[in-house]
Amino acid sequence: MVKVMASGVFDILHPGHLHYLRQAREMGDELVVIVACDDNVRRFKHEPVTPEDMRCTMVGSLKVVDDALIGRKGDIYDIVRDIEPDIIALGYDQSFDEEDLKSRLEERGISVEIRRVSQCSEDLNGTRKIIQKIIDEHDRRKSHENNRDR
Repeated sequence: MVKVMASGVFDILHPGHLHYLRQAREMGDELVVIVACDDNVRRFKHEPVTPEDMRCTMVGSLKVVDDALIGRKGDIYDIVRDIEPDIIALGYDQSFDEEDLKSRLEERGISVEIRRVSQCSEDLNGTRKIIQKIIDEHDRRKSHENNRDR
């Protein structure tokens, strides 16, 4: 039984997330997904749009996911030790350096294979870009309405 671990924010699910998780699942027999906790999202990325429990529920509902857990504050390696994956699947755009990650895991006595998935041609370019498209469209419509009312 090969256990694969994937992780991410998954703030607004989009085709790039599904592609990542499908490819991660194909690497083994079981896929456990760590959904970043709100505190870590705030610290490393942005203010989350969707709360951690909702993001975890959505990810856990996907067919390819066997289990979804909310990540912890603090040492990100603690949860890896608890899950004991055989493989950690990285998204094509995740900023982890594979060699550095492997080294840090080995320093903690964790032996795991690191693999990176390929880019999805249907990716909408990430959550932040999706949100910006929504804002731009809202602003465009608002401007059109204001011009029409004059």
